[in-house]
Amino acid sequence: MAEISTVQQLPAPFIEAAGKTFLEQLQGAIGDAKTQDLTKLFGPQFVAGPGALTQQAQSLAGGLGSFAPFLQTAAASTGPQAYQQFMSPYQQDVIDTTLQEFDVQAAKGIPAIAAQAIGAGAFGGGREGVARSEFQAASNRNRAALQAQLLNQGFGQAQQAAQQQFLNQLNLAQQAPALAGQQISALSALGTQQQAQQQAELSAQQQLLQQQANRPLNLAQTLGSGVTSLIAGYPAQFQTQTTPTPSPLQTALGAGATLAGVYRAFQ
Repeated sequence: MAEISTVQQLPAPFIEAAGKTFLEQLQGAIGDAKTQDLTKLFGPQFVAGPGALTQQAQSLAGGLGSFAPFLQTAAASTGPQAYQQFMSPYQQDVIDTTLQEFDVQAAKGIPAIAAQAIGAGAFGGGREGVARSEFQAASNRNRAALQAQLLNQGFGQAQQAAQQQFLNQLNLAQQAPALAGQQISALSALGTQQQAQQQAELSAQQQLLQQQANRPLNLAQTLGSGVTSLIAGYPAQFQTQTTPTPSPLQTALGAGATLAGVYRAFQ
């Protein structure tokens, strides 16, 4: 039976010590990683929320619907009866005063008719009555025309005021949400910048915490790389030698030769 002997050349002691240190540090780093609370490294606390400017912009979002009251007012300025709310409260006083003055001036024409009748020798006659009747009828027509003119003038002014009111309210309905939108847009832009700055700061804090948490493992890996390089430079060697075991015949021959040598020695 062959005997096998193995000769092992171990690495240098400092390499073996470094490898042991590496394994200890690696096991410690893995143990720490298993017990580590990941919510401290990855969580909503590292996500920047909306800042004060963004919240202010959101609170103003209701202003985009500010056109509704102006449209309601504009709608009330339309229709066949819309002019009434724009009629001057002094119009009737103006009409009454104007007509009273007209009556005063018209009354001044009656004596002239009487004087003409007297001059024609027809005072108190039918011709004077006809003249008075025609004068009164013409005066009444002029008075009615003047009154109608004053009423139509007031109606036209009221209609114009209602139309202007409609246009004004329609313009405000367009401008109000536009101005609110501009304000919201400006605040949102500033809020986005503010949030981006906060997010950058939180990301930097998160990266620092992650680096601190990974530091033991990174150091262990660095040490492992160094140990690997050392082992590659000083490889361990194993040598195996096989020695055949003598057969029974070889043993016997050897023994015989020994006995023969002993016999010759005695001789």
